[in-house]
Amino acid sequence: MPQEINPDRRRLIQSAVVTVAATQLGASGFAYAQTGKTPAGNLPTITPGTNISFAALKQVDAGVLNVGYAEAGRVDGPTVILLHGWPYDIYSYVDVAGLLASVGYRVIVPYLRGYGPTRFLSDKSIRNGQQSVLAIDIIALMDALNIKTAIIAGFDWGARTADIIAALWPERCKALVSVSGYLIGSRESGKIPLPPKAELQWWYQYYFATERGRAGYEKYRHDFAKLIWAIASPKWNFDGATFDRTAASFDNPDHVSIVIHNYRWRLGLADGESKYDDLEKRLAEGPVITVPSITLEGDANGAPHPDESSYAMKVSGKYAHRLIKGGVGHNLPQEAPQAFAQAIVDVYRLSG
Repeated sequence: MPQEINPDRRRLIQSAVVTVAATQLGASGFAYAQTGKTPAGNLPTITPGTNISFAALKQVDAGVLNVGYAEAGRVDGPTVILLHGWPYDIYSYVDVAGLLASVGYRVIVPYLRGYGPTRFLSDKSIRNGQQSVLAIDIIALMDALNIKTAIIAGFDWGARTADIIAALWPERCKALVSVSGYLIGSRESGKIPLPPKAELQWWYQYYFATERGRAGYEKYRHDFAKLIWAIASPKWNFDGATFDRTAASFDNPDHVSIVIHNYRWRLGLADGESKYDDLEKRLAEGPVITVPSITLEGDANGAPHPDESSYAMKVSGKYAHRLIKGGVGHNLPQEAPQAFAQAIVDVYRLSG
């Protein structure tokens, strides 16, 4: 039986680590707006990769987690929560956060469970990666930070999580920006075979279904992530330093367990927690999103993703879809931060 670790001692250690990291990271490349309560309408123009660090990294107890997160901007500005996916982390948003903070938004960028400094408060907690749980984590984070409502945006796992919050807790989601649109699914739909070419795109999901796959990901997680980056964004010429900044977050002790459970749960090969069954039943019905929404897609997304025509009817409120051109792949906020940040600004206007 694992030995229970004193939560206070663990949080003290984590806080020290984050304080050192924040000191090393330094300030963002933008001067944050400090006056007025309405964000400015015009974003500065930047080149992707302009920023390489966040000005502040923090920790907070939220639900079953002690969450690590970056924060930028004005505390009294409209709040934006930016959610990353797999195998990425908060650095997908390092340019986006700077852009939004510079015109008056408060920006929160959390490490999801299993990434970076985010840790479970108890060693006895189930390392659960099912879709509803990730959304509950973000609701708990909002509660911990006294955030009543926020613009919520994401890609990959983060887009699905943002979609779920918008669908099930619309009172907490002022507006939505989602890369690849409506990604809420069910295990029943996951049982339906796809054409061979589509199945091929999900090769890693089937690899993770095996114990060989789990062992392989445990051993080669950095090489694995770099391969996924290259496949998912075939025209993005990221450098080693950019990848390494993110890859460090995969050294989280729960990372492999969360990733493997996420994909096995989708295929019905691993159970979720019964206390979330009602939420999953609601999600399986494909709930409609009613909040103002903008969906985005890169013109060179090499990852599996639905066509916009297949999910447009899932958004009943104010809605727009944008195809971002220029060889933009799956990691859209990092590859095209200007377009992603502009979508946040525009959806905020829609919500007004």
